Amino acid sequence: MVSLFQLFSIGIGPSSSHTVGPMRAARLFGNMLKEKGTICSVKKVTVELYGSLAMTGIGHGTDKAVLLGLEGETPEDVDPDIVEYRTASISQHQELTLMGEYPISFDTRQDLIFHKGKRLPYHSNALRFKAFDLDDKVMINQLYYSVGGGFVVSHEHLQHSSAEESIDLMPYPFKTYQELLQHCEQKQMMIHDIVMENEKALRPEHQVREGILRIWEAMNGSIERGFFQEGILPGGLEVKRRAPGLYQQLSTNGNVNDPTEFMDWVSLFALSVNEENAAGGRVVTAPTNGAAGVIPAVLRYYLEFTPNPTEEGIIRFFLTATAMGTLYKLGASISAAEMGCQGEIGVACSMAAAGLTSALNGTNGQIENAAEIGMEHHLGLTCDPVAGLVQIPCIERNTMGAIQAITSSKLALRGDGTHRVSLDQVIKAMRQTGEDMKGTYKETSEAGLALHVPVNVPEC
Repeated sequence: MVSLFQLFSIGIGPSSSHTVGPMRAARLFGNMLKEKGTICSVKKVTVELYGSLAMTGIGHGTDKAVLLGLEGETPEDVDPDIVEYRTASISQHQELTLMGEYPISFDTRQDLIFHKGKRLPYHSNALRFKAFDLDDKVMINQLYYSVGGGFVVSHEHLQHSSAEESIDLMPYPFKTYQELLQHCEQKQMMIHDIVMENEKALRPEHQVREGILRIWEAMNGSIERGFFQEGILPGGLEVKRRAPGLYQQLSTNGNVNDPTEFMDWVSLFALSVNEENAAGGRVVTAPTNGAAGVIPAVLRYYLEFTPNPTEEGIIRFFLTATAMGTLYKLGASISAAEMGCQGEIGVACSMAAAGLTSALNGTNGQIENAAEIGMEHHLGLTCDPVAGLVQIPCIERNTMGAIQAITSSKLALRGDGTHRVSLDQVIKAMRQTGEDMKGTYKETSEAGLALHVPVNVPEC
């Protein structure tokens, strides 16, 4: 099972799979060296990147994330303001401090290797770390996969783990919506109740609630910061931040007679978060960084544009969204390198639609209906970031996902919960669509907009 605090984790932009995951993998490797007692004997480390990480890693900040992870930083605690300085210093002096304690040589031109066009069998986002001793012999050779949403798994774990070996602490495990619904019907519970009981197996309920509110505080902080951060986004595409201008317009020249103006505000909320993400700022993976603006925008809509919003509604929103995110992660994938953008914006839209429906007191049937509508109309969505940057079309795509989530919820709440297409069927269709999708449309920047929009951006 997947915990709420795994799906929603505080980190930095611009990508959960290409920035957050690689930073965690690098730190895991450093910790492995410490635990084996060999870190003092390390002369140098090399890092090899494969698949999508190699193709679009520069634009996603993978190189910087790996360097910081090797120095012991975590996505949750690293200061976004020091990233550029720290990584530039490593490149200039050709030295990094392994786990913050052991200086070693590191030439980013030779020791950080991008195997473009080469994909390892299990997953497109693969990283291989090698540690060499004083005689230049390989001490440890470790392979990790960044599987989406900031989740990282080792090659050994995949080879040797099995369902029989793991003990699930959660009392109500589920891999399909039908299994989740059976728990609800047997216990006469709502979806958010089931997820809360699962979370309570890991920590006390008051900690779950406090943790959810901290996550929302971090999300809302990203929205608020984005309102006032002007300028050009990094990377070379010369994309201007639009959130500050839109915020100023809506704050001073809003049209109270326009019943659709809430859509402008929702778009602003999403833009604000994803411009922060594109700039490498602090955001919450929800369930990925590329789709980090959808859920905050929809939740802010709930708080500002629906009658009688409550703190309990926020709690239910996150718990229900977690159930949907779990279904997608276990039944398909939340990695754009595997599923295309249907695995990021599509999943975020589905999660947000279900969460909003739950916050507005929808039934379990209406929640399922909202979630399946949200994904049904994202099936086949490709991931084709121009120049490998999480900017075009990624930032605007979050506004579309947020608006569609609200529409999906409204449609579901107008019905009685009965619907022709089940969520399990949609997830199966999504997985099959992702598997059938050409690899060039899965976060490689080799097709779609990335191919047809001319740019002149240096890779390094």
